[in-house]
Amino acid sequence: MTCGQRGSNLREYVSRNPPGATFFLCLLTLALSFIVLSSYSNCHTLPNPDIAQDWNTLLSSLSQFYLCEKENASSPVHAFPISLLRTTQEKDQKTSVNTTRPLSSVTVLHLRVPLTVTSSSPSAMLKDIGLSTTLTARQLNLGDKDLVNLTFEISSEDSKHICLSISAPTYILPMTLLPPECSTSETNISSVPVEVTNQLPASSQTCYSLYFKNDPALTVMLTLEEQSVAVRHLVEVSACLLGICLILSLAASLKNAAAYRDYLKGQDFQSEPLIES
Repeated sequence: MTCGQRGSNLREYVSRNPPGATFFLCLLTLALSFIVLSSYSNCHTLPNPDIAQDWNTLLSSLSQFYLCEKENASSPVHAFPISLLRTTQEKDQKTSVNTTRPLSSVTVLHLRVPLTVTSSSPSAMLKDIGLSTTLTARQLNLGDKDLVNLTFEISSEDSKHICLSISAPTYILPMTLLPPECSTSETNISSVPVEVTNQLPASSQTCYSLYFKNDPALTVMLTLEEQSVAVRHLVEVSACLLGICLILSLAASLKNAAAYRDYLKGQDFQSEPLIES
């Protein structure tokens, strides 16, 4: 059978079997998609899909909230130095480690993160100030009801980064690719307690907005070995799908050719002259 005859048989089979042709095209499209994806993966670095939470997702969750000052937050009763806050948090961490189970141990981190803070009040001074609050792990998409203590230290030296002090159970924090630690500052920064809200209040309460831009340096990427394994698997699956497509094409072509031969034999039998008795 020539290639032209096989092609003609295949076209005839496709015209008579739309469901089979649709299934064949789906397999072929999937195979070509895997080939394109493997080529892209071979030339680009990909994020690790096994890491559900990293610091980009945590900071992105933080930027969804507004931080509004509590009433009388600026009074001496509520404002206290950041250094005292850190000492208290670290003492709480040691106490938690000594008195609770390992899963309930608390980690305290002081990290320089790419967050920008703006105020709803033009008269508010966004320099050398700290905003402290407490959220639940569920609000940050980190867990359920665990409490997370946060302090945002805003310095006049860097407007694109702030120092984030976070105190939370160790097992809910993303510990891969941590942002750089904050440098020790001798500046006496006072912390103002704030409350978290999803919308700006209608009152004249001073509120702060957090703006975050995704930092590629905080995204956990696949290693070269992991990426090569992924590419190899994509190529293998593509080859298998293309093989199935080839087998289906040959089967359809041969099946239609056999049916056509049977049809011709029937025509020849009908065209034979009747033998007179």
